[in-house]
Amino acid sequence: MAKTKSITKAPALAKANAAKTGKQKLAAAAPSAPGIDIGIKEGERKKIADGLSRYQADAFTLYLKTHNFHWNVTGSMFNSLHAMFETQYTEQWAALDEVAERIRALGFNAPGSYREFAALTSIPEEPGLTNSADWREMVRQLVVANEAVCRTARQVLDVADDADDAPTEDLMTQRLQTHEKYAWMLRSLLQ
Repeated sequence: MAKTKSITKAPALAKANAAKTGKQKLAAAAPSAPGIDIGIKEGERKKIADGLSRYQADAFTLYLKTHNFHWNVTGSMFNSLHAMFETQYTEQWAALDEVAERIRALGFNAPGSYREFAALTSIPEEPGLTNSADWREMVRQLVVANEAVCRTARQVLDVADDADDAPTEDLMTQRLQTHEKYAWMLRSLLQ
């Protein structure tokens, strides 16, 4: 009986091996992806991607802080700040994807973990709120964080300008306009 079972399995095994060999031949014959040649040298692309990664970490930290404050704001300014924070964090979330995609277009991996963001950000993380901070403190922290994002964007903008990287320059210019506006609007609440 054992001999019969192995004889019946033999054609199926041979067919599976032939299919596997065929797939291996196709994989070996498939062309590999060409190197990146977008008119920016690898070293310059790396500097830009590193700067964008720092920007991404700052922007994500700001996003998280803004979302946190949206959830936890209290007091006389609740309605207006709750809505303002939601508008800001929603816009910030969409922008994070654009920055990550630019890093990928340059040929590098975008940071995407809390550990990476914490190591790269220039914005100090606030401890979780056991007691809600006063809305004025929330607004103050968001002004400071938006300005930190602006400073990082300017650094990336300078590196991108040196490398003639117009898409990154455009992206950072757009982000600067947004975060400068957010800082101004938030600061106005405290004046």
